[in-house]
Amino acid sequence: QVQLVESGGGLVQTGGSLRLSCAASGRTFSLYSMAWFRQAPGKEREFVAGVSRSGSTTYYADSVKGRFTISKDNAKNTVYLQMNSLKPEDTAVYYCAQDARPYRTSRSRADFDSWGQGTQVTVSS
Repeated sequence: QVQLVESGGGLVQTGGSLRLSCAASGRTFSLYSMAWFRQAPGKEREFVAGVSRSGSTTYYADSVKGRFTISKDNAKNTVYLQMNSLKPEDTAVYYCAQDARPYRTSRSRADFDSWGQGTQVTVSS
């Protein structure tokens, strides 16, 4: 059993910053890649950022490149998403997810078998 708990969401004005955290338990965290997804009202859940099991490799959706940074702290069983230069279009519920298989990375929802309940991020105009 894997449990993921997101925190750090909130309301911020355009251009502001937020840092999301996702605390994991129930599986050997260091062996699995992690990712952040988001879902806006009326939209499908989409990939935002991913990080390899060691934290050495990161990858991002085009919409957030240069603004968001994902990181992974295996000692703390936690993955982070630093969000800078936020825009109204970043408004969504943000979810962290753990890959279903060790040592692999993915951008696809189908490859992640553990999900948090989400944290709301709202960016005002």
